[in-house]
Amino acid sequence: MTQLALVIDLNVCVGCHACVTSCKQWNTSGAAGPLFDENPYDKDPTGTFFNRVQTYEVGTYPNTETIHFPKSCLHCEDAPCVPVCPTGASYKRENDGIVLVDYDKCIGCKYCSWACPYGARELDEKEQVMTKCTLCVDRIYDESLPEAERKPACVMACPTNARLFGDVHDPDSEVSVAIREQGGYPLMPEWGTKPANHYLPRRKTKMHIHEDELVRVDNPLKKEDIRHKTTKDVTLDDWLL
Repeated sequence: MTQLALVIDLNVCVGCHACVTSCKQWNTSGAAGPLFDENPYDKDPTGTFFNRVQTYEVGTYPNTETIHFPKSCLHCEDAPCVPVCPTGASYKRENDGIVLVDYDKCIGCKYCSWACPYGARELDEKEQVMTKCTLCVDRIYDESLPEAERKPACVMACPTNARLFGDVHDPDSEVSVAIREQGGYPLMPEWGTKPANHYLPRRKTKMHIHEDELVRVDNPLKKEDIRHKTTKDVTLDDWLL
C-alpha cells in the first residue's frame, strides 16, 4: 500500500516559517480546508494551524544549539485518532495512507485530539469541526497543476529543501532513500502509532582552525594575547572569551 508522507531534514531547517505561512495560505483558500484563520497572531489567537515550527535551545551556555522542529499530523499507519472517532469522521485512505477528517460527519467532540499523542489536531472555532494537515490532498492530485508542483504547499515553499514528499513504502523513492541513508526516524515510536512522517537527524560538524591560519595582522585576539588557552589543534571555541 502506498503511504504518502513528509520527511523533514532537521539539519537544514532554519525555522523561517515559510512552511507555516504557505500552509495557512493554501488551506484558507483550497478546497480541502476550511482553515479558520480570522485572528491568528494577536494576544488571544483564534486561528488554527495545520503546521507549526517549534524552536528549542538545547545544551548549557555557552555550548548551546538552536533546533527548529516542524510538526504537523504524522499520518500514522496505525492512527489512534481513527478508531476513537464516534461518527467515523476521522479515516485513513487505503489508496495513499493519508488521514483525513470528513467535516460533514465531525461533531467536534475532540476525542481525536485526546487520542493523538502528537497534538496534531485542532478545533476550528468557527465551524466546530476538528482540523489537521491533509498533506494538501486537494493539491497533490490536481492535474491542472504542472506535475512538479503536485506537492504539499509547505514542501513547495521551503527555501532550504528541508522537506521531502513521497511514498515511504516505495524503497526506491526519494524519501525512502533519505530515511535509509541518513538515519531517518519517526517521532516517538514508543506510542506504537507507526508515524509515516520521518525526520532526518542533525549532523554535527566541527571546524578546526590552526593558529597559523589566523593571518590577520591586526587580529586583536592575537595582539593582546587574550586567549584563554590554546591547544595543538586550535578551534574557534578556544578563542572565545
